[in-house]
Amino acid sequence: MIILDGKALSLRILDGVREKISHLACQPHLVVILVGDDTASRIYVNNKKKAAENTGIKSTIIELPLTTTENELISIIRELNQDNGVTGILVQLPLPEHINKNKIIDEISPKKDVDGFTPENVGRLAIGLEPYFYPATPQGIIMLLDEYKIPIEGANAVILGRSNIVGKPMAHMLLKRNATVTICHSYTKELESKIKTADILISAVGKKIVRCKMDRNNSCIVDVGIFRDTNGKLTGDVDFDLVSPSCGYISPVPGGVGPMTIASLMYNASKVY
Repeated sequence: MIILDGKALSLRILDGVREKISHLACQPHLVVILVGDDTASRIYVNNKKKAAENTGIKSTIIELPLTTTENELISIIRELNQDNGVTGILVQLPLPEHINKNKIIDEISPKKDVDGFTPENVGRLAIGLEPYFYPATPQGIIMLLDEYKIPIEGANAVILGRSNIVGKPMAHMLLKRNATVTICHSYTKELESKIKTADILISAVGKKIVRCKMDRNNSCIVDVGIFRDTNGKLTGDVDFDLVSPSCGYISPVPGGVGPMTIASLMYNASKVY
């Protein structure tokens, strides 16, 4: 069994981003918008700012009060869209309940949408065209699979979770690489049998759901979930101790997909259109 070391790969990707930016005539400028005072969101935003600055990307955080209206936020995004000095825009989710997330994402220019969430980028991905940006987590997972030379073409790929952030774009990206893709969710029947027979299993649910041994000893398991168990320990969707002896490759939590998401986001932020 081989551990998919996302931390080590992410450092090499960030080194590549840093080298690329050092040769650019125009320094990329990422603007992150944070609405409200959610503690977890603030931590995520600060981590993104730190990663950006470490790679040579200019980073600005716009902090807005919880009382910010939808129209006020839209006005700010439209100004950033028109600002040639801003090359990337990221609105930290979740947003307050009184703001329509989809409406806000739709306002971001697809050429500055480093998250890859706008309808144009999602649509281009869905119909097989190259988006301006791929969503960070799925892109990071593909990078991880490629690093370890995990065969994607012809593979039986099973995705647990159908979110717009991971599950759905992940499916499109694997289909683009000629995998046979199954998306499982809360209504899926005979879930365990689908998990056990996967060549590539990607779990993005947010709870301990993979608790069975794999039928194929060369299977690859990518654990996207990250949360704290009852003892306060960081863990993922996969029962690592139970599952790992029966597979060929597995990503740890932490140290797997998490660092790859940040590295992938910085890779996106280094693009200048």
